[in-house]
Amino acid sequence: MDRRVHAGLRPARVLWIAAALVLMAGAVNAARWRLLVPAQAGTRVKELAAGKILVARRELLDPHFAETVVLLVQYDQKGTVGLIINRKTKIPISKLSKELEPAKGRTDPLYVGGPVETDGIMALLRSPTKLEDAKSVFADIYIISSKTTLEKTMTSGTAPNTFRLYVGYAGWGAGQLEVEVANDAWEVLAASAGMIFDLHPESLWRRLAEQEGLQIAALGKDAAEQESYRSVLSLPQSWLD
Repeated sequence: MDRRVHAGLRPARVLWIAAALVLMAGAVNAARWRLLVPAQAGTRVKELAAGKILVARRELLDPHFAETVVLLVQYDQKGTVGLIINRKTKIPISKLSKELEPAKGRTDPLYVGGPVETDGIMALLRSPTKLEDAKSVFADIYIISSKTTLEKTMTSGTAPNTFRLYVGYAGWGAGQLEVEVANDAWEVLAASAGMIFDLHPESLWRRLAEQEGLQIAALGKDAAEQESYRSVLSLPQSWLD
């Protein structure tokens, strides 16, 4: 699932270098999953949409995604873009201050949004007023993917319970996510602001899994966290100093 999709959203680059997202062939991933679609999975596939939550099931063995909770921020005929919302790092947003002035002095953490474009960032914001320069995901939750809008938003004042910054994202080419859902890799749930800005994201997957009666993912928590930090370690070394 480490792939890029051609989509309307473009993450703001850490070095602010504009780059188009590239559509990648899904042959390798298609081979990973059975191509026969169980009839009982049809309902879950039909529920896929922007603003839905994916909760990893036991059948999902990819270490990038085991024990993850993913918010779908874009879903259309070109593909799907999502942000992993439960992989918090120990890296403060202030590490971005050289490239992002309003980040100076901020102690709230960065999140690993996924294994794709880890030199880019996106933000989720909860706002009671409509944001003209941000894309609505659902209800009062917006995604910000441009540097200008991100700086403007942070300068106006944001708090950790309404704003989170993500490094990288998760991407699926057309039809790939549907195959995975049909083959029991993911459970599809309605999203809520409480999930997105949960105070304890490190336990969010387990709580949702227990709530939905899902089978526990095969990859242990320690291995999942280790994979998460492997993604982070591809970031500029200055962030980790």
